[in-house]
Amino acid sequence: MSKAAADPLPPPPGGVLWSLAGDIRALLMLPAALTMQVAHPAVGAGVDEHSVFRTDPWGRGERSLRSLQLWIYGGEEAAAEGRRLRELHRTIQGTDAHGRRYHALSPAYYSWVHATGFPVYRHAARYLVRPLTEAEERQLYAEWLQIGRILGLRDRDMPQTVEEFWPYYRKILADELEATVVVRELVAVDQPVPPPDRGPLPLRLVLRMLWPVLLPPLARFRRFMTIGLMPPDAREAIGMEWSDEQERRLRSFARVVRAVVPVLPERLRYLPLAREARRREREAERLRRSDRRAR
Repeated sequence: MSKAAADPLPPPPGGVLWSLAGDIRALLMLPAALTMQVAHPAVGAGVDEHSVFRTDPWGRGERSLRSLQLWIYGGEEAAAEGRRLRELHRTIQGTDAHGRRYHALSPAYYSWVHATGFPVYRHAARYLVRPLTEAEERQLYAEWLQIGRILGLRDRDMPQTVEEFWPYYRKILADELEATVVVRELVAVDQPVPPPDRGPLPLRLVLRMLWPVLLPPLARFRRFMTIGLMPPDAREAIGMEWSDEQERRLRSFARVVRAVVPVLPERLRYLPLAREARRREREAERLRRSDRRAR
């Protein structure tokens, strides 16, 4: 069997991830998962010591988002992206804040980084999209396991059913998570962040001039959404405070999002790789219908 034939493929079109991950609402969900990842001391230490998130936050975010989109919408490119990520992380190692050695590809740490996506998508969908049915939750988990295979995780590295996942998840929350240095930076409202160095020059110049005014409300919004869309048990494990008033504000904001996003044109509703994948799938379905009629 050739290497290409053995490569795991993304979940098929029409699944739960296909709908969730390419929608612009996913941009609001991802910071919560990232914060849960770096709340693990080993993962936080790796990001603290080896990531460029402080010096190039916009580029780092853009590359991470493209990578995630390739896992789901990249077709045969997905496995190549998984191999690239493993190679990128192969040399990331060191000592965490508790004096414990870590390596980015250690199954316990690598699997936790991946695992956070499932509870965050599940929880955030309740606010921004709609609650998933039990069958959809199971499908989402099965699809997330398939993404894990693309990333090089073995089946023994992750719980293989939803029922097995929750005890694993709660144990990590109870035994490992804490407000690491990187967590505190990600939710800080006074952390200096340079304006995005992307887009046409006039836009970059305007952003640079307005950045001192724009940054404080953007930072407050980022913190609000990061903590609000984090599952409450994870929020509690990390020590993030969340009030009843904040919950009411989140629910009000989510109602607006649920009303507005579904009526947006496709070019505004979906991220570029997802939009292109949806176009290809429509064309493939049109050809399949034509072929059936021809028979």
